[in-house]
Order: sequence, then structure tokens, then C-alpha cells
Amino acid sequence: MSTIRPVFYVSDGTGITAETIGHSLLTQFSGFSFITDRMSFIDDPEKAAEACARIRAAGERYQVRPIVVNSCVDASLSVILAGSGALMLDVFAPFIEPLERELSTPRVNRVGQAHGMVDFETYHRRINAMNFALTHDDGIAVNYDDADVILVAVSRAGKTPTCIYLALHYGVSAANYPLTDEDLENEGLPPRLRNYRRKLFGLTIDPERLQQIRQERRPNSRYANIETCRREVAIAERMFQLERVPTLSTTHTSIEEISSKVLATLGLRRELY
Repeated sequence: MSTIRPVFYVSDGTGITAETIGHSLLTQFSGFSFITDRMSFIDDPEKAAEACARIRAAGERYQVRPIVVNSCVDASLSVILAGSGALMLDVFAPFIEPLERELSTPRVNRVGQAHGMVDFETYHRRINAMNFALTHDDGIAVNYDDADVILVAVSRAGKTPTCIYLALHYGVSAANYPLTDEDLENEGLPPRLRNYRRKLFGLTIDPERLQQIRQERRPNSRYANIETCRREVAIAERMFQLERVPTLSTTHTSIEEISSKVLATLGLRRELY
């Protein structure tokens, strides 16, 4: 059996939901090379027929049955897609019927509900949080009164991507503070962070991994030297322990996991958007 499998994320909207769920499913299987393709805004029979032809062609090319992760609301479009002969995985089908029975009401067949601007207040909260994360990145702005969380770490430990993820997916106003050489001369908290102790969350990382990341950014520099990385990480970890700042290693932890841990530890209750 071939280890190559073409996978299509098909949606009548952005396709984000189908791709997110599909990716989570595929990670449960090793030993396969999944060739993925997102097909967004397949919202009429003509587009569905074109998608069907592409999916069928992929099956013929690789001589295997394609996999389709489908989030189209209109059942008639799913029927057209099924003509491709692919394995059809409907994202919503297993859950809609039980929910309709429980709630005694039919589903609303409306496209783009999951990632459209259905709730303008929520949407603007996310946009404002993104602006906050960008203006408070790497200590650019240091007024943290409006921050929900302040991530503290040495340079290149994963602060910025985590802040952006928290803002985009949870509407959290997340700032990050990079520990400088001056900060690392003392084991106590930097003065500008002391008034925000309850908002702090420390990120740490294995020195060897940090050295690899820094080497890509500034090759053969003192900044990327392994001894520099070991010293900075050791001092930062002692600081976090001394000041009782909750800490998590980012070495083998995804942004999603880091974000969930930050929210849970600091008691921030937010819905995933």
C-alpha cells in the first residue's frame, strides 16, 4: 500500500475549520506522506464539480483513494464531492443530528459561521488584542496596565508567536518582555515588571535548542554562542524560581499548548475564536 495519500480540506467558507480538524486527525497516523490541499469557498454546484474533478485526478495520479475533510453546509455539495470516489469525512455530520434532537431545533444552514464576523464586538476585541501584542512586542512599549498577561523570557524563546496566537485566537492582550543583559545581571525582577507580578508568565528553553535558533538568526555571534545561551537560560530560570513566576519550557511544546497553559495558570477564561 502506498504511503502517499492526497488529502483535501473542502469548505464553503475559509476552510480553516476543516483544515484544523483534518490536521489534528492526520497527526494520529505515522508512516504516511499526506499531500494536503485546502479548497475554500466551494459554495455552488459548479465549484463543487470542479473540486470533484481535482480530487478524482489526484486519486488517479497517486493510484490511491483520496481523503476529503469536508465542512460544506449544503448537503447537495457534499453529494457532488462524493462523486470523486474519495473517502468523505464530514466535519459536522456526527454532531449535528444529536444536537438537533437535544435542542429540538434544526441547524442554521448558513455559510461561514465559524470564521465570519458574526459577533462584531468579539471581532474588534481580537483586532485590538493583535494591535496590543504588536505594540508591546519585545519591550517596544512598557506600559502594561492594560495587559492581560506579560510573557518574560530571554531572546528567541517563543514570546512573540505565543503573544500573537493568544491575541488572534483568544482576544488576550498579551505583552512580552525580553530579558536584557542588564536584567540578567541581577536575579530579581526587572524594575518595570515589579508592579505587574500577577500578570507574569516565564518561558524557558533548552540552551542547545536556543543556540540553534539564534545561530539561524545571527550565525557565529556571541549572541548565538552556546555558553551565552546556557548562562542566560540559567539566570532567567533562577529569577523565575526566586520570584515565583510560573514557568513553562517551550522546547518541545507547541504554541497551542503554551497558550492553554498560560490561560489556565493565570486564570484567564477566554473562548477559542
